[in-house]
Amino acid sequence: MAVIHHTTLKPTKLELLTPWLPSRPWYRGGAAEPVLAKVGGFRLDDPQGEVGIEFMVVTDTSASTNRSGPHPAAYLVPLTYRGAPLDGAEHALVGTMEHGVLGRRWAYDGCHDPVLAAQLAALFEGRTQAQDQNTSDAPDREVIVSFTGDGPVFSDADSDLTVTDDREGTELTTSHGPILRLQRVLRPAPDDRPLPPQGAIGHVTGPWQLPDGTRARGLFAVLQPGPRA
Repeated sequence: MAVIHHTTLKPTKLELLTPWLPSRPWYRGGAAEPVLAKVGGFRLDDPQGEVGIEFMVVTDTSASTNRSGPHPAAYLVPLTYRGAPLDGAEHALVGTMEHGVLGRRWAYDGCHDPVLAAQLAALFEGRTQAQDQNTSDAPDREVIVSFTGDGPVFSDADSDLTVTDDREGTELTTSHGPILRLQRVLRPAPDDRPLPPQGAIGHVTGPWQLPDGTRARGLFAVLQPGPRA
């Protein structure tokens, strides 16, 4: 069980994300610095209790993004927090921060962290449960998971995990398993009923808050059959 410490962070998570987000190919803003707010998300537990895993939803309310639609752009940002650098993941480092209880923490784009990938697979397979973003030992029942596959998402043989960003999201692929796609740019589903793409064998949906205080729901992640299918 992950323990949520209500303490100080210097810099804050949003301060770390402010210069990092515009460097992503799926960022929708312009030249202006983003103005970020945390509006949703959930956590997963690391069975070893070493790595913090958070799927954060942030909105960018800077003027340059408002032209994209009726609501500010919303992004899904999976992060992992470690007490020491992750070997070979320098390219995925978002930044470091000082935690009031745990000391220095290294924050990574979680798609490149094998602990997050393993626990996201466990979420699809029903071996773990989404946890509340702000409360210790509290399941988040608003995160809904569907999985119709007949095998593990990533097997022990899948050591060749490849992470690819594009204009809409991030794909995690292996030579044997299905394609796991994270929807980085979130879109509210009509009637709060997100529909996965045709042929999908699994999906994760969740809510976030809109500027007017109402809630939206959309696709967070989708599983498509891979080469072994």
